[in-house]
Amino acid sequence: MTDFDAVFLSYDEPMANALHARLQRTLGGSVKRLHGVQGMRRAYRLCAEVVDREEFFLADGDFAIDADFDPAAVVPLDDMTSMRVWRAVNPVNGLSYGYGGLKLVRRTALRAMGQAVDVLAAMPGRIEFAEQSAGVTRFNQSPFHAWKAGFRECAMLARGSEYGMTDGDARQRVEAWTTSRDGEFATYAAAGARDGVAFAREAAHDLQRFDGLNDPSWLRQRFAVAHGEQAVSG
Repeated sequence: MTDFDAVFLSYDEPMANALHARLQRTLGGSVKRLHGVQGMRRAYRLCAEVVDREEFFLADGDFAIDADFDPAAVVPLDDMTSMRVWRAVNPVNGLSYGYGGLKLVRRTALRAMGQAVDVLAAMPGRIEFAEQSAGVTRFNQSPFHAWKAGFRECAMLARGSEYGMTDGDARQRVEAWTTSRDGEFATYAAAGARDGVAFAREAAHDLQRFDGLNDPSWLRQRFAVAHGEQAVSG
């Protein structure tokens, strides 16, 4: 049993039900779920309203937690820290970093979130990155979901990480994404990564246009134009 609340935030991920159940088994308690909320900022802010404790675990709808993750060993955040992020293993390129990882978040920090394309980067306070992996980010559940992951992440990396990542680290991660070849739908993740880099070159300085990264309808339409409706639903 964990001393923290937990929220599983899903939208349209095909494996979301199974991954939610897996998270509950591993954390050893009830995990609240928000599903299908329109608007990424709104969805994250709503997470703060469904929990009863100040600090809570937050998992995305495509996160597969390691069965041996021990929530009882997790220490609370210090007073200056708004969020801790555990690494997640990327199934198509082998990277292991904060993308898609499990988070421990302060409710008050989420409520005070500002504006940033990478939504959680806009919270006040320090963000702490754990060295340990807590699971796998199973974004490659369909052609569209794999493409979307590569597109969003590499557009943000190419524009400039809002978490203070060095340019060298960002380039290495973009290179790994654009050459993804392992796991299911890896070619779509690689195509999305290349498309995301191209989009960043076009729209990096147009905040309104760049914020399309947080609009599921816009992302589906863009993918459909490039890859066809059959791939969207496949």
